[in-house]
Amino acid sequence: MVLLHLPRFPLYLVTSPHSLLPLRTYSASSKTTLLRAPKSTLTASDPVTVAPSPTELSLEKLFVPPETTVSLDSSRILNGSNILLSNYANDAQVLQAEFVKSSVRTEDCPSDGLPEFALVGRSNVGKSSLLNSLVRRKKLALTSKKPGKTQCINHFRINDSWYLVDLPGYGYASAPQELRMDWEKFTKDYFLNRSTLVSVFLLIDASIPAKKIDLDYASWLGQNQIPMTLIFTKCDKRKKKKNGGKRPEENVNDFQNLIRGFFQSVPPWIMTSSVTNEGRDEILLHMAQLRNYWLKH
Repeated sequence: MVLLHLPRFPLYLVTSPHSLLPLRTYSASSKTTLLRAPKSTLTASDPVTVAPSPTELSLEKLFVPPETTVSLDSSRILNGSNILLSNYANDAQVLQAEFVKSSVRTEDCPSDGLPEFALVGRSNVGKSSLLNSLVRRKKLALTSKKPGKTQCINHFRINDSWYLVDLPGYGYASAPQELRMDWEKFTKDYFLNRSTLVSVFLLIDASIPAKKIDLDYASWLGQNQIPMTLIFTKCDKRKKKKNGGKRPEENVNDFQNLIRGFFQSVPPWIMTSSVTNEGRDEILLHMAQLRNYWLKH
């Protein structure tokens, strides 16, 4: 298992990159402040929501955060993931969320030096719904039934101390060619040159079989040594067996098997649902331990 050296670490992928694509902009009216802490299983300082024991996953399939010792007696794994909980998983609650700005150039993004996590995924993967679930606000990021609406790098400041970043989606065939070119101009530049980027959270729809476009996107991130966590969305959906559908758990396992050939070490992953809030606390705990390690180093 390779330990992280944030904010960049190698994933050793070997497939070729492909062109990716755009989604939506926000206005100042998107500003939201939470005056009270939302109900959550997390505590403000020392959160724990973990299981199963490490013996249920082989060591080579675990993601071990930096400065974390693996112990069969005391190590804990975040629910629905392969991520070990570290001592850096503190201050994970979202108490305040505020839309700051939309940018089309990396140099136009906030310059206050706060750490940030970027959410990206195929159009209609549930990215805005996940963002709203993380902050427990239904309309912080406006959702749309029509894919391809986010067209900018959208920054949301959390607790006045870090950012969630909503990036353009990809894979929307009806998007104009010029929008695809815009992605090449600013989203890739953001990944490659944004010094405060702690990790990219790549969203994968677990209700359907793995798509090559998602594998290609992960490949590009890995080739360019961009830190990445796989977020499997829509894990509440159940397909009927008679129609050839698979359960989300099966699709997640299939995806893991497919990327096994691309990676020398397994990336971190979490199963989620914006409907049931499955995985919400786990994502925040994972972000907290990466963020706190990043701030220390």
